[in-house]
Amino acid sequence: MSPPPLEAALPLAPPRPALRGQSFKSRDPSTEGGDGVDMELGLAGRRVLVTGAGKGIGRGTVQALHAAGARVVAVSRTQADLDSLVRECPGIDPVCVDLSDWEATERALGSVGPVDLLVNNAAVALLQPFLDVTKEAFDRSFEVNLRAVIQVSQIVARGLIARGVPGAIVNISSQASQRAITNHSIYCSTKGALDMLTKVMALELGPHKIRVNAVNPTVVMTPMGQANWMDPHKAKTVLDRIPLGKFAEVAHVVDAILFLLSDRSGMTTGSTVPVDGGFWAT
Repeated sequence: MSPPPLEAALPLAPPRPALRGQSFKSRDPSTEGGDGVDMELGLAGRRVLVTGAGKGIGRGTVQALHAAGARVVAVSRTQADLDSLVRECPGIDPVCVDLSDWEATERALGSVGPVDLLVNNAAVALLQPFLDVTKEAFDRSFEVNLRAVIQVSQIVARGLIARGVPGAIVNISSQASQRAITNHSIYCSTKGALDMLTKVMALELGPHKIRVNAVNPTVVMTPMGQANWMDPHKAKTVLDRIPLGKFAEVAHVVDAILFLLSDRSGMTTGSTVPVDGGFWAT
């Protein structure tokens, strides 16, 4: 018997757009659509570099930043994804590079120009049982999920310091950084390391007025999320640990990213912000 379709097996929140424009309204959670307080994000005109921009969370982030009037540098290893993104968001600066290649990344981003804000979103999820973990999967995962974050952040932070301007960096981590998940030995390890890297970056870059935070989503129904969680029995093992009983949308994660990039989070640094439906509370 074939398994039920993904949409029938995985509860999702009702679709909704990510934050658009330069402000959003904070709402009274006890009312539906009541009047709220405008919260200015102040992202218009700021130059933002987003890695892993071709798909999923990265693509949604680029779209929301473009709508907010930011100037976006979109980084992806897939040219076709960048081409379609440029058609959707005219005026963005596409950069095609494989971030696992240190030298190619240095060439591609070393001359990208001034950047005010950074979203380190690029990641791979190579899932293997612990006893079957390969050197190739280990190397690839740490090259993309951790080493590339260090390299790209160094490039951006050095530029900010040289210009004498404040900035913000958001690292996209995972709920898996603090909870063990079967067959996720390498992935959990890279995200746990990313959480600690975020804190050390915040400690060292804070004196330069550069804030660094992480966003830690639950499973998000991106192409990568669907590929890794389409088995309803596997999905149930995590859904049963989420009090809200559903996986996340891209827009949930994008909203958190935009807030942490904005000056509205000006006293927040070194934090890991769960967007997990309560997974960490269990």
